[in-house]
Amino acid sequence: MAKYRKILVAYDGSRSAKNALSLASQLAREDKSWIKVLAVVPPYHGDLELLGVADIKATIAGSGQKLLAEAKQIADQEEVHILTNLEQGEAYEQIVHVAEEESCDLIVMGRKGQGKLERELMGSVTARVIGHTRKDILVIPETAKLSWQNILLATDGSTCCDNALARALEIAQERAAKLNAVSVVYSNDEFYALGQDVVKDLFQHADNVLDKVEKWAGDLGVQTELFVRDGDPHQAITDLAAEISASLIVMGSHGRKGLTRFLMGSVTERVIGYAECPVLVCHL
Repeated sequence: MAKYRKILVAYDGSRSAKNALSLASQLAREDKSWIKVLAVVPPYHGDLELLGVADIKATIAGSGQKLLAEAKQIADQEEVHILTNLEQGEAYEQIVHVAEEESCDLIVMGRKGQGKLERELMGSVTARVIGHTRKDILVIPETAKLSWQNILLATDGSTCCDNALARALEIAQERAAKLNAVSVVYSNDEFYALGQDVVKDLFQHADNVLDKVEKWAGDLGVQTELFVRDGDPHQAITDLAAEISASLIVMGSHGRKGLTRFLMGSVTERVIGYAECPVLVCHL
């Protein structure tokens, strides 16, 4: 089933989080899903002996309760029922933990910032959630809308991208949507200096990747349009998304371990940073 039954919305009161909750509510109404809204307050690192522990906990929890009350107002306006959860600690750890504990199918997060640096970094909490969770994650820009009708799948033929392909086909089939698919050949001046045979082989690989998409889609009766692009992968993907007015980009997340989970700059993370539409990240 392509529809998500249990949605976790990470809420911090920002404009992007408000938009993410509003659009998650829209999705919940359409699919009859339930929503849990999570607010995370920071841990206290001061000297507990200098102040009353109860007062400290009440002060910290109070800000979180205000966030959840605000989220409840948004949900009431959207005419959906939500459950709420308040946790204390590192935001990404709590988001990952609650999603796992509650058996959520999807984590929804807002994306802040329009500046170049903000786009490049994409958001440390979001990056860490992507690196640690096994759930699908929907990242929604601050002013974006949500539609499943014109999907763009970015794939390089790897195992994680095949998983994203399967998810994209589920969505397209269930929602009678069109699936666009792109495979990007990374290119620069040095790339073309390698020789025509090397260049030809790389473009042939991209064609083979898209042949698989066409076959899988054909078996399910899903309409497709296929694209090969060259250049910087994140730029090629986001440029094509804008060109075809994609309503959603679907990508896989390559498995990462240890310190690499904390490093920014992967193709997936940079697409999230630069895309004007929501990005759905699928895990293995």
